[in-house]
Amino acid sequence: MERSGLQRIIPIVLILIVIVAAVAGLVSVAQSMFFSEVEQPASVNITKKALTKTGVDRGVRMTVRGSIVGNEDFNSYSITVRPSSRNMTAYVGYLDKPISTKKLGNNTRAYEQFVYALDNAGYMDGAPLTGDANDVRGICATGELYTFEVLNGSKSVQTLWTSTCKNLRGSFTATRSYIAKLFNLQIPQYTQVLSKIDL
Repeated sequence: MERSGLQRIIPIVLILIVIVAAVAGLVSVAQSMFFSEVEQPASVNITKKALTKTGVDRGVRMTVRGSIVGNEDFNSYSITVRPSSRNMTAYVGYLDKPISTKKLGNNTRAYEQFVYALDNAGYMDGAPLTGDANDVRGICATGELYTFEVLNGSKSVQTLWTSTCKNLRGSFTATRSYIAKLFNLQIPQYTQVLSKIDL
């Protein structure tokens, strides 16, 4: 009697296990079909949304580092554009000693046009590199390193970089010269600031 009872229970247990496995499989397939497609574009658009926001705490920055030379000959400059300001500073030395600065006002409509121009040019289409691949110390020693950022207050939402060295494209995928020109044109007197340094 015990044996026949056990023989009846085993098929029922096996059927229950198969049903549970089938339900789990269906749930997994449904999640991958419906939910991942909804979430994926949102994660792709996070940087675009951050770039095109025009709140007072928002901003974009381009930093250009010159060749790796002695401290007294090392030069760099940055241009930061925000809804209320446009600033360009040229630096001497690795400790970023300002040698020339130009500060200008801005307005939200002008800033909006600028960041949408950057977005249309693929400003943040690249993906940040990880680990050693994202370490820019000493790279492109005889050329220029370009860093492009989207800012929220003083924090960088995303940073991408590229260089003038052929084999060091970095994480920035847009056309470097075009984006640099857009930034430079935000400062009408940018050539005067650049004349103070050797880049």
